[in-house]
Amino acid sequence: MKVQATPEGVCAMPWDRTRNRTREEIQREETVRLPYADRTEAGRVLAERLAPLGLEGAAVLALPRGGVPVGYEIARRLDAPLDVLVTRKIGYPPQPELGVGAIAEGGSPVFDAGLLARLGLTEEDLADTVAAERAELDRRVAAYRGGRPLPETSGRPVVVVDDGLATGGTARAAVWALRERGPSRLALAVPVGAAETVRRLEAEVDLLVVPAAPWDFRAVGQWYRDFGQLTDRDVTGWLERAGRSTTPHNGAR
Repeated sequence: MKVQATPEGVCAMPWDRTRNRTREEIQREETVRLPYADRTEAGRVLAERLAPLGLEGAAVLALPRGGVPVGYEIARRLDAPLDVLVTRKIGYPPQPELGVGAIAEGGSPVFDAGLLARLGLTEEDLADTVAAERAELDRRVAAYRGGRPLPETSGRPVVVVDDGLATGGTARAAVWALRERGPSRLALAVPVGAAETVRRLEAEVDLLVVPAAPWDFRAVGQWYRDFGQLTDRDVTGWLERAGRSTTPHNGAR
């Protein structure tokens, strides 16, 4: 499937994400021309923004499925190992596409408390939904990594990657789960994100890299010409291309 809901040539400024740069430095930084051709192009743009940020020895953890081809380009540029961190959206049972929370492997469910209150739900009401999503999460972990544990993250930089931020629920669950594992620096990197979501997530990580944060944001696929659906086989193929099990990388532990 190809999505082209954005006119050619739209430019968007990056989010002021490092919090220690001057406004003049931000303004001098090249703007991003949207839409991206595909996730590969987006990953290359993002990789160039990450390269000078002192992430030597980092592990790159992509959120499948869409974050994996983006993460592949980043791992290549940083000479870093690539793996996945599996997450699942927790949907509102009568309307599953409406996310009320998310869960990441190794972490507890993270809920949108305000949305739960507006819907008149408690976390206990969602126990069956959480159990079903955890089972699917475990299935995907087995499919993508086959019994390998998550890479060691304690005491090293970790870059969490996705193909975009809409509500940010799964990204938030991912960074909360990883924070418990003691990385020396926790970065979240996405090619494009809704400006309000980016603003909310800024305090959750040490480094937030978002080359484009438009306010007129309806869906992630809006900002890509080719936003095809990916399969489990696509994910394992990208991991194999990255040589995750056989190729040593600088800083791998």
